[in-house]
Amino acid sequence: MIVFSNADSNFRWKDKLLKKRWLKELIASFASNCGDLNIVACSDDYLLEMNKTYLNHDYFTDIITFDYSENNIVSGDLFISIDRVSENSIKFEQDFLIELDRVIAHGVLHLLGFKDKSSSDIRKMRKAEEDALIRLKMLNIKE
Repeated sequence: MIVFSNADSNFRWKDKLLKKRWLKELIASFASNCGDLNIVACSDDYLLEMNKTYLNHDYFTDIITFDYSENNIVSGDLFISIDRVSENSIKFEQDFLIELDRVIAHGVLHLLGFKDKSSSDIRKMRKAEEDALIRLKMLNIKE
């Protein structure tokens, strides 16, 4: 099951059914099955506290992903800072909703085993993010 929710945010999720279908198809494209995904919109301050508490990092980030995947079933919690996504959309001159979808894809790709520590890993992650966004765009055209 895929659930979209909020923690200390008034963000209103849009196109939830389309996004659920997209994420299930994205996960299936890597020969995996979709388990429970919790996608939570929150503020910079909320995510900063999580970053400090759980990862011992004292900086803002756009997403923190907790991976509960087992036996080829992709499950996890994705906490997304709406503040950071908004700032990044301006910084990268990208539409806010496209940047949000990129961040969601980024979190799911982590659950699928993608890394982003080395320059090689980052290139693979960015390519997979772009492919995921194209997949979403194609689904949206069909709707």
